[in-house]
Amino acid sequence: MKESILSDLLLQRLERPQDGSALAAGNHMNRQIYEIIRQAILTGTLPAGSKLPASRLLSQEVGISRNTVLYAYEQLLAEGYVTASVGSGTFVSHTTPDHSAEGSGIVRSGPMEGIAAQQTPSRHTLSRRGQHLVSHAGVSDKQWGAFVPGVPDVSLFPHATWARLLNKHWRSPKPEMLTYSHTGHANLRRVLAEHLRLVRSVNCDPEQIVVTTGIHQAIDLISRLLGDVGDTAWMEDPGYWGARSLLKSSGIEPIPIPLDAEGIAPDAETLQNPPRFIFVTPSHQYPLGTVMSLSRRRMLLEYARQRGVWIIEDDYDSEFRFEGRPLASLQGLDSHERVIYVGTFSKTLFPGLRMGFMVLPKPLAGHFAAGLSELYREGQLIQQAVLADFIDEGHYAAHIRRIRKRYASRQGLLRESIARHFGSDWPTSTQEAGLHLVMHLPPESDDLGISMAARTQGLIARPLSRYYASETPEGRGLLLGYACVPEETIEPSFLKLAEVIEPALEHMARIHAAPRQGTNWINREAWSGA
Repeated sequence: MKESILSDLLLQRLERPQDGSALAAGNHMNRQIYEIIRQAILTGTLPAGSKLPASRLLSQEVGISRNTVLYAYEQLLAEGYVTASVGSGTFVSHTTPDHSAEGSGIVRSGPMEGIAAQQTPSRHTLSRRGQHLVSHAGVSDKQWGAFVPGVPDVSLFPHATWARLLNKHWRSPKPEMLTYSHTGHANLRRVLAEHLRLVRSVNCDPEQIVVTTGIHQAIDLISRLLGDVGDTAWMEDPGYWGARSLLKSSGIEPIPIPLDAEGIAPDAETLQNPPRFIFVTPSHQYPLGTVMSLSRRRMLLEYARQRGVWIIEDDYDSEFRFEGRPLASLQGLDSHERVIYVGTFSKTLFPGLRMGFMVLPKPLAGHFAAGLSELYREGQLIQQAVLADFIDEGHYAAHIRRIRKRYASRQGLLRESIARHFGSDWPTSTQEAGLHLVMHLPPESDDLGISMAARTQGLIARPLSRYYASETPEGRGLLLGYACVPEETIEPSFLKLAEVIEPALEHMARIHAAPRQGTNWINREAWSGA
């Protein structure tokens, strides 16, 4: 290649500064020259093996300082675009496949010469695992407003108290508070162990607690440390899509297990094939709200003991039981250390805190602390110290009492709105607890279509069918979160939702020629699961 070609490229594309500053011109020019030559190499305008003009000659032809050219050449050399040797010159590196080899399946130039190439994929193709994860994702880009489920009212959080405690710890932090965490802040694990023993009947010492960024990280770590690719996990069906996605992405195959009135209900045939894990939400099943019976809890614990199964107990919102005390944990009944209890502060405080915990059998706690540090390099010790004070000084318990009353009131208002628009016997499910309820719909309903239509009205109503693992889910309905909806907006917001639901049900009734009399046009017991 003639040296004048590169000179012509630079003369055509260089943008020279107008202020006449030599320093500005140098900084401006050397980066431009580097970018122009780099692009010419990547596009093949300067093919592999081409000799670049000597820096002195190029600087004279283009009318810039030699130092500017030298800088660009040195940057290209450092990044491997060119090679240089004393006495020979500077040459474009052999780093790109020879175009003549396209379609042959052989890379003919550069360090991969002679190695068979795979068929070139699309530039932005995900892995099979990535494609499955994204195509089955249940997460929403909207995490606030009517009727987002699973989100607390963060406006009720006592931020002034939190700020005071945070300032106390930031005033003169010790060096060890600003480095990585291993198991979590010692004081947080101490007060958390006391709280869990008192409120959730969890049997644990502080040494059994490992602080995480939430339930997702806990499940991910459990699947990596206790599971192998090809293992299986029983999952409640319907159940939490996030746990299903995490286990699947770790190579654990989720096995959907239906529910009955007592909780997860594996049949006799299923029981003959024990899984590696059983994932359950026994105190408040997600999303239907079922409370697992004592007999079913004892059956699962005995089965886990006999078959060497790990039970993952997700206690995601047990603090919000509106009548009576919170139910005792499954872990509290476990005398053979087969239950791993996971919890989060995302529901009780605010999701952006990103803090949760695991209560592990004593033989596993040290291994999990090492695994957590190895994989995630945790920190946030000051936030953990603040949370420890927040719990220890009684602010956490007071906050829970306050918001539990508000959430109970909001659930009642939402139930009244449903009754007002669809009849007092319209089926809903969840106990007097939690952050959401399920409004059931007839089995032929397009709950996904209703959900999408509601989105256009600024409302989030998640379709129940998406919580089933099966392509032909047994239930249809809408998950309606009430915790983050102010009392005065529940009725007007539901009115907008009703204006979306009613035409969809009318359309379904016409298609299926179902007689309708007001809101009593279908036998609800046949499809409500009541």
